[in-house]
Amino acid sequence: MKKRYLLPILLIGALAAAFFLLRTPDTDPDEMTAKYGGAAARFAETPDGLRLHYRDQGNTEGVPIIFIHGTSSSLHTWEPLAERLSDEYRIISYDQPGHGLTGPSPDENYSAHGMMKALDAVAAAAGVDRFILAGNSMGGWVAWRYALENPDRVEALILLDAAGAPLLEGEKSPPLNLGFRLMKVKWLRPLLEQITPRSIVERSVYDTVAVDSIVTDEMVDRYWELLRYPGNRRAAALRTDVDREQAMFDRIPEITAPAFVIWGAEDRLIYASAAQTFHDRLPNSDIFILSSVGHLPMEEAPDLVAGEVRKFLADRSITPVGDR
Repeated sequence: MKKRYLLPILLIGALAAAFFLLRTPDTDPDEMTAKYGGAAARFAETPDGLRLHYRDQGNTEGVPIIFIHGTSSSLHTWEPLAERLSDEYRIISYDQPGHGLTGPSPDENYSAHGMMKALDAVAAAAGVDRFILAGNSMGGWVAWRYALENPDRVEALILLDAAGAPLLEGEKSPPLNLGFRLMKVKWLRPLLEQITPRSIVERSVYDTVAVDSIVTDEMVDRYWELLRYPGNRRAAALRTDVDREQAMFDRIPEITAPAFVIWGAEDRLIYASAAQTFHDRLPNSDIFILSSVGHLPMEEAPDLVAGEVRKFLADRSITPVGDR
């Protein structure tokens, strides 16, 4: 009788020991704020208590550009562009709900409307009513959805490898990166909220870019540590099941603001064919494809992207500094 139960008991014990050995706990919020916020950190609050981390830098007299990062990223992804554009433009970036130093949304609403509510809070805190809106990946989805609902506030739209366009007929879903593939397996999600090896994050970063030289230990540490900010891993799981409301893309021709579609030709998360789809549907758009670049053109080719953004805005007579 005792032998019958011995093996299951040993197995349960081994699994429990493995769990505690492999478990990666949450990071400390104060340590993360000191390390990744610093003197530039500002915070805005929504009526329901969400505390949004943002930065407001650059030329205070310049046209404001609000930058929105993608899934599992943070405002830090925009720093290469901020460095190159801040002499002329006012650069506002923020950590979306469930990301970075912002942390999870109290109502766990990661729909388009939940994310746009955060954008409104940052714009209000920064005191800007009209702005250029730029977004990458999921942040691009938030950006064009916001432009649809708030056309009077968006002076121009910049989409960098943005989410939301349908696949072309016959196109298979992209391979994604390792982290996104694991998150699609529902039964794994509770484990991933507790066990997040740095090696998985590192592999995911390499899978995301085509210019491997930009990946540093510091970059991987930032992704790994901010993903483990309390509540962010659960938020990542919840966002996986958010309805992206694909039918809303049918309304994208309603966006008449000047739009610039920028894409990495080697993007393995969202195919570059989506760039042409956006360009074809947006009635007032330009397109620029970067060869040998992946999903993060603002980090993989910041000089080129900054130059093309300046040219696009100049061509559309949106001057960097003026009477706003």
